[in-house]
Amino acid sequence: MRPYAANYGGHQFGHWAGQLGDGRAITLGAVARPDGPLEVQLKGAGPTPYSRTADGRAVLRSSVREFLCSEAVHHLGIPTTRALALLTTGAPVLRDMFYDGHAAYEPGAIVVRVAPSFLRVGNFELFASRGELDTLRALVDHTLRVHFPGCDGPVAMLAEVAERSAHLAVAWQRVGFVHGVLNTDNLSVLGLTLDYGPYGWLEGYDPDWTPNTTDAGRRRYRFDHQPSIVGWNVARLAEALLPLVGAPEPLQEALDRYGAVVEPAYRQMRCDKLGLGPFRPEDAALLREQDAVLQLVETDYTLFHRALATVDPPEGADDDVWLAPLADSWYAAPDAAARARIAAWLRAWRARARDHEPDAAARRAAMDAVNPLYVLRNWLAQLAIDRAAAGDADGITELLEVLRRPYEVQPGREAFADKRPEWARSRPGCSMLSCSS
Repeated sequence: MRPYAANYGGHQFGHWAGQLGDGRAITLGAVARPDGPLEVQLKGAGPTPYSRTADGRAVLRSSVREFLCSEAVHHLGIPTTRALALLTTGAPVLRDMFYDGHAAYEPGAIVVRVAPSFLRVGNFELFASRGELDTLRALVDHTLRVHFPGCDGPVAMLAEVAERSAHLAVAWQRVGFVHGVLNTDNLSVLGLTLDYGPYGWLEGYDPDWTPNTTDAGRRRYRFDHQPSIVGWNVARLAEALLPLVGAPEPLQEALDRYGAVVEPAYRQMRCDKLGLGPFRPEDAALLREQDAVLQLVETDYTLFHRALATVDPPEGADDDVWLAPLADSWYAAPDAAARARIAAWLRAWRARARDHEPDAAARRAAMDAVNPLYVLRNWLAQLAIDRAAAGDADGITELLEVLRRPYEVQPGREAFADKRPEWARSRPGCSMLSCSS
């Protein structure tokens, strides 16, 4: 075991911020495995030489959120760092959750997390910004040797990072996950979901929604902007590698891989959620209309797609029969005009879905395989946090068990698939989060 802390820089909210610290992280060492190392890291254990003026510690609420969400994302089938353990420290930590001058002491905690590597774009950016090319070259050589053995240099590595990042962004959109703070220091070069802070799960469908109060004005990291931001971040990695490559053209060609992958992957993901099979050009209109339909009335993103798989009324059924399966996904009843438009979309969708797969049961199975029933809604996480703060960890354990089987119906656990309750609409920790969360 050779513990160390790694410093990094990054672009925060689109602006270069210089050295940012160490992410409150201390890597203890790595477990050697046939398919590569697995790093073991403490998050929130205390200061390091890169902590600047911070204490390097973490509070219980943020640690519970990372512990639960990294595991939830893994079981949804999305690449991520993992959580090995969650520990309370017994030491209070002073935090100002919303940076508004209302600091308070909170229970301290540590997440023990694991990943093949916690390297991020910001690690490479920092050395490039300082002109420390020997260190940058050593970092690139290490990354190639250990994590990208099939790549013959930084250009090939960039192309691989671009492709992995594209698939990661599409996977987030599939399940309605909003990272909340996609600065370059929070983007893994291995294509893993990294650093769980002010994240949220899309509940009422709003493409402009962000869970991060710090981003409430610009909404840079809103739901529908995530694929663009991930591509922007990968471009910053290309800039960091430029001093080693010398010419921009090869890097631009590698960077183009992102757009070449993310656009068709995104379209196909949308079709898979609707049970349409391979994307057809005429599907674009159906997908655009779905976006509009989901916003006619506040509609739960997760529950809508699960319920949609059950919509298969007999020919000639009236609008009420078509709409009935979706009732539980709405936060309010649609008016007459909205009901007519939703029903028209449903008829068009069912005709296209039947053209691909006539068997309703097979179609439902395919849709249920990509549309989860259980996701880590912020209000569920907050209830578990409240119980943990009172000394009861059973809420964490129970929620984790549900999230390990997100695509399966779990009898007796219907409450974990409920819509957001009204009390959670504006409660801190449920709808209002910050980078301290």
